[in-house]
Amino acid sequence: MQKTVQQGYKAPSLIRTGAKRGMLYDLRKYWVLYMMALPGFIFYIIFKYIPLAGSIIAFQDYMIFKGLFQSQWVGLQHFETFFQYSNFLRVFKNTLIIGAYNLIFVFPVPIVLALLFNELRNKFYKRTLQTVYYIPHFFSWVIIGGIAFDVLSTSGIVNSIRGMFGAESILFLQQERFFRGILVLTSIWRDAGWGTIVLLAAIAGINPEVYESALVDGAGRIRQIFSITLPLIMPTVVVLFLLNIGHFLDLSFDQIYNLLTPMTYSVGDVIDTYVYRTGIVEAQYSSATAVGIFQSVIGFVMVLSFNRLAKRFQEGGGLF
Repeated sequence: MQKTVQQGYKAPSLIRTGAKRGMLYDLRKYWVLYMMALPGFIFYIIFKYIPLAGSIIAFQDYMIFKGLFQSQWVGLQHFETFFQYSNFLRVFKNTLIIGAYNLIFVFPVPIVLALLFNELRNKFYKRTLQTVYYIPHFFSWVIIGGIAFDVLSTSGIVNSIRGMFGAESILFLQQERFFRGILVLTSIWRDAGWGTIVLLAAIAGINPEVYESALVDGAGRIRQIFSITLPLIMPTVVVLFLLNIGHFLDLSFDQIYNLLTPMTYSVGDVIDTYVYRTGIVEAQYSSATAVGIFQSVIGFVMVLSFNRLAKRFQEGGGLF
């Protein structure tokens, strides 16, 4: 018995030494992969983790010439100022509504598009179509905003077609009822094709024998989509959903700023545009940082909540 215990026992120092040797062995064996990943690690350290130290200015009356260590501490004053902002409810409501629109209408489009791309059998046509859908992603929102204003202007193509049927011209981007719909459509046009890349990679990883077996059993294409493709890519869809839900309050400032007009402020003014006015235009850096922390906390809570739901309803689901 004593001999068995002695044989099965490993000293902690030996375990640590073995783990250390294993790590060094991996570094030597896969050094090329680690070197490829190194720029990404450096990027996140410099631009994501180091700036976190600057979050303390949310609790200070930050002055540029005094710096982080000499600025006066004010506690939660900037958070209270944001919550007491006269248009806080309007800004917060608009952010929630537009964020919900993005999840409900924009997020599913790349999934449907990826399934459709996967059903194309002509490789040349498939690649050409994918390229056409990818290209808008490389346009800046300044360009897309200009295109939207031209297309939806009184002399644009939309109103020209309406005029052919005797309808009056409408200033779409100056009307509140159309603004959020335009945000959704421009988001889909710009990013839907790009969002299919990860999903197509997940579909490509499905074993072809599964489809062959389903075909032998008499399953058609539609049945294969709903019984094989969708269930097998669902873990990837869940991960993408959790990544999106983390930015629920962090909307695309560039998009909204370039499409927003004074007539649509009541439905388009969101937290990001508020941060721009206070943090950049008015140089209230502490207030802007406080709002950023508020957005991050809400996103973090939502990711944790939906990650727990994903684990409960799907085996192996969730990010962590």
